[in-house]
Amino acid sequence: MIYDKNNIFAKILRGEIPCKKVYENDYVLSFYDINPQKKVHVLVIPKGEYIDLDDFNNKASDKEIVGFNKAVTHVANLVGGKDKGYRALTNIGNDGGQEVPHLHIHIFAGEKIGKMVS
Repeated sequence: MIYDKNNIFAKILRGEIPCKKVYENDYVLSFYDINPQKKVHVLVIPKGEYIDLDDFNNKASDKEIVGFNKAVTHVANLVGGKDKGYRALTNIGNDGGQEVPHLHIHIFAGEKIGKMVS
């Protein structure tokens, strides 16, 4: 799969589409999901052009990988996951349920999440 520079997250990163920002640093942007599945549902996306986790791990610099992973934990803590827990989830490819071809981690918190797969 080739990275689509016109995917919705690329447009958000360029400022073409607004978002309700949670956190931003040199490596990531985090914002609330526009279609939340749980009480707290935020996304963490890398600023680089990476399709999914496999693409990211194969192409990103060590600094980007560390910065991204630390940001996921930081964002989870910001939205209340530190005290009672949270779920971090990424989907990869069609069978994995990926809808946007830009790596993104979903962070769910604020309530009991339930089973991993039903």
